[in-house]
Order: sequence, then C-alpha cells, then structure tokens
Amino acid sequence: MYSHLNEKKTPLVTLVGPPNSGKTTLYNYLSGKKSKTVNYPGSTVNYSVSKILSKHEVNADILDSPGIISLIPTSPDEKVSVDTLYKHPKYGHPDIVIVTVDASQLSRHLYLVKQLMESNFNLIVVVTMIDILKRNGKDIDIIKLSAILGCCVVKFDGRNADGIKHLLEKTRDKIVAIQKEEIILPIAKFHIDKDKLLLSYKQIEEIEDEVITENGFRKNGALDLNAINEELVILNQRRPFVRPDSKTLKLDKIFLHKYWGLSIFFLIMAFTFTAIFWIAQPMMDWISGGFEWLSNYSGDLLGDNLLSDLVSGGLIPGLGSVLVFLPQILILFFILELLEDSGYLARGAMLVDKPLSKIGLNGRSFVPMLSGFACAIPATMAARTIANKKERFLTIFILPLMSCSARIPVYALLVAFLTPKDKPYLGGIFFTLIYIFSIVCSLVVAAIMNKFRDKIVKEKEDSSFILELPAYRRPKLWYNLKHSYKNAKQYVKKAGPVILILSLVLWVLTTFPNYNPSIPDADKLSAEEVSSVKNSERLAGSYAAMMGRFIEPVMKPMGMDWRIGVSLVATFAAREVFVSSLALIFKVTDDDESNHNSLLTAMQDAKFEDTGKKLFTPSMVIGLVIFFVFAMQCLSTTAIARKETGGWKIPILQIVVFTSLAYTLTVIVVNGLKAMGVS
Repeated sequence: MYSHLNEKKTPLVTLVGPPNSGKTTLYNYLSGKKSKTVNYPGSTVNYSVSKILSKHEVNADILDSPGIISLIPTSPDEKVSVDTLYKHPKYGHPDIVIVTVDASQLSRHLYLVKQLMESNFNLIVVVTMIDILKRNGKDIDIIKLSAILGCCVVKFDGRNADGIKHLLEKTRDKIVAIQKEEIILPIAKFHIDKDKLLLSYKQIEEIEDEVITENGFRKNGALDLNAINEELVILNQRRPFVRPDSKTLKLDKIFLHKYWGLSIFFLIMAFTFTAIFWIAQPMMDWISGGFEWLSNYSGDLLGDNLLSDLVSGGLIPGLGSVLVFLPQILILFFILELLEDSGYLARGAMLVDKPLSKIGLNGRSFVPMLSGFACAIPATMAARTIANKKERFLTIFILPLMSCSARIPVYALLVAFLTPKDKPYLGGIFFTLIYIFSIVCSLVVAAIMNKFRDKIVKEKEDSSFILELPAYRRPKLWYNLKHSYKNAKQYVKKAGPVILILSLVLWVLTTFPNYNPSIPDADKLSAEEVSSVKNSERLAGSYAAMMGRFIEPVMKPMGMDWRIGVSLVATFAAREVFVSSLALIFKVTDDDESNHNSLLTAMQDAKFEDTGKKLFTPSMVIGLVIFFVFAMQCLSTTAIARKETGGWKIPILQIVVFTSLAYTLTVIVVNGLKAMGVS
C-alpha cells in the first residue's frame, strides 16, 4: 500500500528499541523533556509525544513508547509499542522510525532491526553504548553496518549527545525525501517460526562478526551452532545469548549469589526504610518549626477574628502537618533512584523470582511492587510488563498493600508516638518493621488469592520469566537528585490541593455552628485557659462531632472515638490527610512547640469524653498502623486498576477484601493487646 505525506501534516518520528538501549535518553535530547531513564523493563509504560526542539531545525513530532525486543508483543506494554508503530490512533503511521541498538549487545538487538526493515518502515538505526564496547577493547564499523543493512546508521553517545547533529541531518534529509516520494505503508506479517528464528540469529551473528572489531581486528566469524541449540529456550523467547562485561560478571557473583545475594538485598531494603525515618528527622524539625512560626505570625498579623482562625488555625497547620514529611519522601525517592540507576533493581527482580513464583507471581512483579512504595498508580501501570494475565492481575490486586509515600506521614506520626524519647533509634526499627509487615502481608494475600485465581481470570497461559540484566553503572547523583526532587514536587502538586481543600472543609466542620461558645466564669480564667475551653466547647458542638458520633459505634470496637473516626473518613480522599485532620480536630496551635511536637503532645493528652481514659494508647496506635497497612483508601488506585484490568472485578475485590481485613484485624489486634496488658 502506498501513501503521500500530507504537506499540512507534521511528520511523525517514532522511537523504538529494546529496553536499556538508550531510547528514552535520545528522546529527552530531541524533545527537551526529562522523561525518566531507568534500566529495567517497564520504565516506559505509556507513549510520550512531543515536538522536536525548534533549535534542532527539524519540524516533526517525536513519539517514545515502551521498549520492545521484537514486533511480536508478549505483554501489554509491548503491545502499546507495536500498535503505535503500525498505526497510532491519533498520529497515524510513523513517517520515520528511529531504532536504537546497544553496540555491546548488537546480535540480540539487530533482530528487531531486521523485522522493522522487512515490514517496510522508513528506518534510521542509532547505535548506542559505544563507550561500553570500547571499554571491553572493541569497536564497531558503522559504515560497513550501514552497507550490510542497506539503511542509514549513526552513532550516538547518551553521555554528551555526541552524534545528535548527524542524526538530525539524516532525519531532515528523510523528511524532505518522503515529501516528494510515495511511502510504502508498513505491514505486520510476523509469526513465531523456530527454524526461521534460528536462521535469523545465525545471519545476525554473521553481521556482528563483520562489523565488530577487537583490538583493530575483525572478530572470528565461526559460529558455535551447538551453543545456539543449547540456548534454544532463550531463542524461542526471541532473546539471544548476551555477553556481559567482566565487571558485571564479578559483581553478579556477589549480588546474585544463592545465599549472599538475598542477604545483601534484605540489608539494602532495611537500610532504605530505616534511613527514611532517622536521616530525615533534622529536616523535619526545621520544616515543622517554620510552619509553626508562619502560623503564629499570620495569627498576629490578622488579629483575633474568623479569618485569622481559618488561616493560622486551619490552612497553615493542615498543610504543614503533611509537608513536614517531605524529607522522608525525598529520601525514599532518592534511594530508589540510586538503585535503579546502578542496575541493581533488575538483580533484585531475579533474586525474588523463585520465591514469588511459589505464590502465583514472578520476578517481573518485583518492579511494580517496589514502585508501589512510591505510589500505587504508576505501579499498577508498570504491571503491564507482566505477560501472563493471571500474574498481572494478581500483582495489581496486592499493590495497595505496598506502603506508598502517602502513608509515610501517617506512619511517621504513629511511630513517633510509640518511640520513647530516650531511645530515638527505635523509630527507624519500628518503621522498617512496618514495611516488612506490609510486604509479608501482601505475599500472604497473594498466596491465598492465587488459590482462587482460576475463578477470577479464566484464561490458561504459560508463565516464564526472562529478564535482561543491564550492565552495572555508576549512578548519576545530580540526575538522581533532580529526579527525586521532581517526584517530590509531583507529590506536593497532587497532595497539596487536596489537603488544602479538605483542611478548609474540616475547619468549617470543626468550627461551626458553635463558633463563639459562652464560657462560664471566663473572668476567673487565664487567656490560655479560656482559649482551651472555647476550643473544646466549639468542637463538642460542631458538625464534625455530630457526624463523628453517628459513626462512633463502628469505631468503639477498634478502641477509637468519633474524633479518630472523622479523621479516618477523610483519609478515603487521601491517606496523608489523616495527620492534618488530627491537627485540626485537636486544635494544634501551641506557641512553645513545633507543629509536629504539638500534635504528639495533644495525642498524649487526649482522653475519651465519656470515661476520661487515655484515647491514644500503644495498643490503639498499633491498631491504627494495622488499619493503614490494609485499608483501601485511594480511589485513584481503584480507578486505574479498573482501567488496567478492563473491568470492576479486581477493584471491587480490592475494596471489599482490604477494607474488611483492615477493620477485622484492627479490632482483633487492639483487643488482643489490651487482653495481654498492652494499653
């Protein structure tokens, strides 16, 4: 089929390539964007479209999509790439396809190039990772490779953009050419044929032998057909043998060791979760003090009136009580960035594949699960890389149990309450135990649900786990810091407006209709005592109290009262609102302490209104931790789970199962601890 490029249509350049081949780095250079570049499958789970920067003088749109190893997709994310190649629903078919190939893994990446050429795509091949090839004493003859393939081939260095001008020149030339010539539209015509597959790899290895030189000499072109046959299982998955460099092999002997590997993995995870608590503490104190000063200053500036109470007693404490935990979120993102950039996360997936396979998951589930510690929404989307539908749905089902960044403010507050002042190091240990507990719970739930997965997903599929292990790389600290900052900023953008709106709503609910209650014998009390009594009376007669007392019978079995009930109801909009809700309900405006410490003091002093007994006890706070581990409090995650699974079965199961577990286990734990004398 033939077509002409419409002069009014902006040419479309589509970027494709195997995972870890430098595709997204090239996209960032061409578009000026800062898309995340990581080295494990699933880093791009949707396509990105942008204009090529005007300074490059190429008038074209550029599209980046998930990495693929062939034009026969085996998972939803690969299907996104293949579908956008043949015909994008909005942009149509690509006018030019730029395919990135890793020079250090040429034989395995040329298979995709061969398929693209046979499908009639207008192709430019970009060879990347030449620095790794040279580090191993080798080089590549680009001119000879171009002659053999019969298409344009250019070099590109992602570290300094060397070769970008040459690529832009070739792209410009092709755009001019296709405006004058008829375009042959691409056709999909591939199916799996083992004999043809082996023959293709034989031809590709012959090409590699022709163009790769070692110390100035061409490689020996002899083929080891026995070795090819021994790798038949891998070839059937369209992944030929990869030759890792010596440094990678040495490190893998340690990090992938049968016993030491898992030990190192658990130590790294333990350090990550401990660091979240104790490294961030000084910065948290500084931010908390800053918001306390701002609250006092605004109160003095606005005077004693309704507006002053709204700003200094509602909005500022509400927002500050959550933003105080921003350092912990930054540290979490930064450590995850370092692990991704170094190449270690892919090893983590390999290490946990065997234990995960016993409960219906596989190593590819590791990446979404780890992403879930940041946010369940991108984690759910990252599950597209799991080819097996049952394993993908099971992974999506348990992702809400991963302790996301929205839970950090809640856990930090509850852990701070449980930690003795003379033993601050216990806070980090408690924090780590909460994360370990959430992981164990997710695996137990997965094992149980795996028994019923045939009833949930009625499809029979073979399961296999083959993962590309990238070379180890030195993390780019400045890039990691920038991207951590970007993630933290996204957290603030996402949570900030919600917190502000809910803080305003809660302030209204806790302030009216009894805004100015009469205080008997007020002249006999100090100004501080009058303020305290007024706040208590105002809250007792508020709309929030009316709502809270309505749901209090449900809260009583969990050892909680209506005030905590109101805060928990608010969390179904956003988990982190729990902290600001408590701050508003307990009217935290202490001049002598930081906002965070004032809330802890208020929690320690809080009592049940009917009995006068302490409200916040160790048993009740531990129960709250259990509740937040299990409760399905993120409606956005429910929506994205519905989209990714194509129905309401999984999201409804998540809501019913996790909310029921949260309530039931909280009741059991709180009352069990009380029976054991923990009160």
